[in-house]
Amino acid sequence: MDNRTIRFLKSRFQQYYKTAEISLPDYLPSREWAFIFYDDMPEKMMHRHKSFGSPGEALDYLYGMAPAHVYNSTAYYEYPDAKKMNDKNWLGAELIFDLDADHLPNAPRNYADMLELVKKESFKLLDFLLDDFGFSEQEIELVFSGGRGYHFHIRSPKVLTLGSSERREIVNYVSGRDLDFKYFFREVAMDGDFGAGSKTFKGVKNVPTKCMLIGHDSGWGKRIARYLADYLKTESEKKYKKDMFPELRKHEKVGDTTAKKLLRIATSEDGLNDILEHGRLDFDVRNFKEIAAYFMQESAGDFLHRFGASVDEPVTADIKRLIRVPGSLHGGSGMLVKKMELSELEGFEPLEDAIVFGDRPVKVTVSKPFSVQMKGKDLRVEEGIQEVPEYAAVYLMCRGVAEYGHRRNQPDTV
Repeated sequence: MDNRTIRFLKSRFQQYYKTAEISLPDYLPSREWAFIFYDDMPEKMMHRHKSFGSPGEALDYLYGMAPAHVYNSTAYYEYPDAKKMNDKNWLGAELIFDLDADHLPNAPRNYADMLELVKKESFKLLDFLLDDFGFSEQEIELVFSGGRGYHFHIRSPKVLTLGSSERREIVNYVSGRDLDFKYFFREVAMDGDFGAGSKTFKGVKNVPTKCMLIGHDSGWGKRIARYLADYLKTESEKKYKKDMFPELRKHEKVGDTTAKKLLRIATSEDGLNDILEHGRLDFDVRNFKEIAAYFMQESAGDFLHRFGASVDEPVTADIKRLIRVPGSLHGGSGMLVKKMELSELEGFEPLEDAIVFGDRPVKVTVSKPFSVQMKGKDLRVEEGIQEVPEYAAVYLMCRGVAEYGHRRNQPDTV
């Protein structure tokens, strides 16, 4: 990044910070702040161990320094500006989840498609946070990172003092790591139409039992019920019976007779609903518990890909993490680190809603061909001098594929 490019980006960032709405963290004086400046490029040296005593002090600093990247600590400290971590006196930390396309398996290379995929992952995590853990919407802060993903900040008092090991357990849960499918398929005591959960019921021993899906109405049990029901329904809609249930047919106890019984379950009026609503598995399929557990174990990869949330474990486990400040700009894209309501996630379009710069034309010298979709337009630039809208120019410069203006003796290719 040459000096002219650095001066241009600093001037545009400074203009933004002059009127920017920065979402300052709660307990501001207890937070450590850190910055990366364009003057330090390309080394990306981080300047940290800084604190602010008031909102005005923090905002004045952002405007005066126009940093490329802005972070604050997820932790609360007694002495946040202490130069050594052990001297800061840790008081607690938010629970943070980072969903980044870099950590998603088979993520597409196209930026727009990448962002769409990580949004879907965010909805999966949100389901865990609201339904499984029971956090309220007011306890969850959702932020687009300005780059390739989203951050979830949990500020419930229940999580502030959790250690790294407890936070890793939370990651294990939302990812489904070490999930034991056999746990969910059990014989339980009969009580009317459905089981009571114990082989000793109302003081009577050895009561009749039936196979049930444990926890079918919440958590991972609910997800297993949905996966089983969806599978049975999908297979039952195939044209030829011989092509149905190929995964189950791998089990030694599943032949044509059993497949026909599975088809009746999948096409009956109440079959799938009984699985979803009641966790029922006591159909006229012998050893269905064993067959279902086998199917889930064999399909674990697909199941966890569909329902597990792929979060960055080191970020969640780190109780002294630095995280981007909502309202700041991402120095690697020039886009907004945008805070939003949970209800806004569905309609949020990062490549439109997180762009803060205008359309005035700016000349840049492109070092290599590059393409991106921004503001609903497919932008492709070739090597050489190009004139592009300012928002695109900032993005290309931040990405390191263009310099501001044009070099001497460089032919214009526009």
